Amino acid sequence: MNKKVLRVSVFALLAGLFSLAGCESLHRIKSTHPEELGKAPVQAVKIKVAANKTAAPLFIIERNKNANIVRYDANLAPDGNLAPAEPVVAYWLLLAGDGSRKKLNWLEKKKAYGIRVKPGPGKDAFTLTLAAAPWLPLTVKKTGDSARAETSINGRPAVLEKMFIQARDRLIGPKVEYVELYGNDLQTGEPCREKIIPK
Repeated sequence: MNKKVLRVSVFALLAGLFSLAGCESLHRIKSTHPEELGKAPVQAVKIKVAANKTAAPLFIIERNKNANIVRYDANLAPDGNLAPAEPVVAYWLLLAGDGSRKKLNWLEKKKAYGIRVKPGPGKDAFTLTLAAAPWLPLTVKKTGDSARAETSINGRPAVLEKMFIQARDRLIGPKVEYVELYGNDLQTGEPCREKIIPK
């Protein structure tokens, strides 16, 4: 009887691991030229979140798996600057359900959607990296009454607004087919995107 319970627990743990967005594959990627991209398969998702004066939205991660998204917000201190102890917070918005907010679990933080933040260049700026995408450093900074996450999209400085992960389920876990970055060019203000595919 105990062996059965243990076996079921192991399978439940493995199922939880495999439900991640195939983040190990994100470590090995390359970019494609913008002309090769075609039309983006992503439709804009409207996010209805109660106004929070201590947070400023940065970017989201969407997946083809369902409508749930991971949202990243700048955490503001009472003086309006980025909170030095925790300048960015990440959490789920369960848009496939009731739209509620949910914390990332330990495994999601360590292997997928968690973040590392360290002081960045300039005053009130931080460098952020995603657990599954250390190849994409972001600079989070306060600009006026809002905050933004800057990175490189197609080799140009841009403000990141969204990442989309297209993955396919397999027995040994999901395989990432491609990642798309969406944002606005910092110099021209024009929308920009880049498709990144696994090597």
